[in-house]
Amino acid sequence: MLHDLRLEEEFFAMLWAFDAEIAGRVAAAGCPHCGGPLYQANYERKPRGGGVAIAGEAFTLRHSLCCGREGCRKRATPPSLRFLGRRVYLEAVVLLASVAAQLVAALRDARALTGVPARTLRRWGTWWRSTFPKSSTWIELRARFRPPPPDETTLPSSLLVRLGADLDDGASAPELRDVCRFAGRLLAPATTLSVPDGSRFVRDIDAAFSAG
Repeated sequence: MLHDLRLEEEFFAMLWAFDAEIAGRVAAAGCPHCGGPLYQANYERKPRGGGVAIAGEAFTLRHSLCCGREGCRKRATPPSLRFLGRRVYLEAVVLLASVAAQLVAALRDARALTGVPARTLRRWGTWWRSTFPKSSTWIELRARFRPPPPDETTLPSSLLVRLGADLDDGASAPELRDVCRFAGRLLAPATTLSVPDGSRFVRDIDAAFSAG
């Protein structure tokens, strides 16, 4: 996995299309707080790609919605396959750089490989193995895996290895971008707190794209 961690523009264009469709589904469902109409209230971000996803820095728009009903006006931020919450680095970078930090001998080597500072990599490692396993997103995901689920003490490596095995059709090993997209779909509910049951919107979009 470490011989070429780069993800190209085509990959992020695909994720942008997913995010746009998810936002459309969330808007059609109405405000999760009052049921009022949701209108576009997108905003620009300045995502970092490090040495892993420089091409992803061009896709800066974060889809967001705002209730149009007077007295509510609350924001609904749809799940995303590109952004992992408020982190400035793209989700794919958080995944792959965290895996690199687990697999190489020293954090300084992981920094040279991914372009992400060692202190940031250390913080991400703590989140993956201490905070994320307690989240509702992981609790739901863990129950969906055939036993045994990915080892929580070696996340996110164990997750990507498991997803790669699930995608392996026996003819050829799955491409890195396919594994990352699969992981992004599963992690999308963790990217927002303002849309209940975000996994439902993501599953609907994934099914629609797969059917197409």
